[in-house]
Amino acid sequence: MSRTDYSARPSGPILALDLGSKSVGAAVSDQLLITIKRLTPIKRSSWKHLLIDVRDLIERFDAKTLVIGLPLAMDGSRTSAALDVDRLAMNFVRSLHLPVYLQDERLTSVEASQKLREAGYSNVEIRELVDGEAAALILGDFLQLSAEEQETRLLDPNKVDPKET
Repeated sequence: MSRTDYSARPSGPILALDLGSKSVGAAVSDQLLITIKRLTPIKRSSWKHLLIDVRDLIERFDAKTLVIGLPLAMDGSRTSAALDVDRLAMNFVRSLHLPVYLQDERLTSVEASQKLREAGYSNVEIRELVDGEAAALILGDFLQLSAEEQETRLLDPNKVDPKET
């Protein structure tokens, strides 16, 4: 891959991930950043398999940007899960060579479940769809941010510690 311009505004399609311990929700925008499509969740096992699966999605949808949900505590502090996401996000930065952004994901799973329930899905269907729906909400929230707000969420590939971003 060619060198990435990390100072440019995010371009589409954008792939979003909701990194769970057992599965990873995924969603993708269209080229114009107008529509968002919920994708089938990825079964999470090793880092190597996760990277291969995410690379496959990036290639399949020609994604130019990656947005990862950051599970902050309600007070905005970083939880142990958020620190794990920080580490994985930096691994993606180093491995994928495309801009990676972190997006606050507080309450997205709750909102996703509620939205699916209101749409008439059964509890079984909700369990299957909630991770992808959460990723779609994360991406939607990210797209609603101003350019300046988005810029603050961009991980710098030259930094070792993601908490410095």
